[in-house]
Amino acid sequence: MSTSAALKQPTSQPDLGAVKQRQHGAWSSGDYAVVGTTLQIVGEQLCEAVDLRAGSKVLDVAAGNGNATLAAARRWCDVTSTDYVPALLERGQERAAAEHLKVEFREADAEALPFADATFDVVLSTFGVMFTPDQDKAASELARVCRSGGKIGLANWTPEGFIGQLFKTIGRHLPPPAGVKSPALWGTAARLEEMFGSQASEIAAEPRMFVFRYRSPDHWLDIFKTFYGPTLKAFAALDESGQAALKRDLLALLGEFNHADDGTIVVHSEYLEAVITKR
Repeated sequence: MSTSAALKQPTSQPDLGAVKQRQHGAWSSGDYAVVGTTLQIVGEQLCEAVDLRAGSKVLDVAAGNGNATLAAARRWCDVTSTDYVPALLERGQERAAAEHLKVEFREADAEALPFADATFDVVLSTFGVMFTPDQDKAASELARVCRSGGKIGLANWTPEGFIGQLFKTIGRHLPPPAGVKSPALWGTAARLEEMFGSQASEIAAEPRMFVFRYRSPDHWLDIFKTFYGPTLKAFAALDESGQAALKRDLLALLGEFNHADDGTIVVHSEYLEAVITKR
């Protein structure tokens, strides 16, 4: 099946509340921060992409353990970091405290941000808001809290990239809820235009590459099975033979994307870096 066919818009109406509850359980399991901290460079590059200026009021949405949060705080911004998983906010707090960075941490749902209209100069999200069940509502909230002339900076995995294919592989073993749009749609310029076009004076989107580096394929698999909620939950939901089949397919996927020839993992994973200027 082609990527475009796999990502076609659903026709049924899903129970988005139930989907959100299950997702919350997935992201609350394991310890995403173990994986998240390896992605720090993406937050740094995103802050450069939006040309972040010292003193700006910045909101990091679905911040996880705070990669974009810390990057913005290091640039002398007034940063508010939000996520709906308190344990991840605590990890972000620990990191900020270790660097003596001043950040406000606040539990918040990306689909119902507890802030007034036009509160922030810049709104950021790295591999976070893309996983919201109600994509249009989340996009509307990002735009609502951003001031006119402000910027929304996003880093989203693409459908064709490694993480997009990881979720597609998991979906072959555990089909996603019927009617829920693929998170990887956020990694396409067309979908960003659909969600933000009416409220944007400009949408600039460029493909970027993040490189996963691990000791070996088994090391990567162990980390993702133990700490990355979606993978952890997938293995937990399968019986022994199902787990073996998923492991086999994931190792094959790693082999397809791995650039290393010394037994280690050097996997290039494409993401879309987007800068949306609010009208």
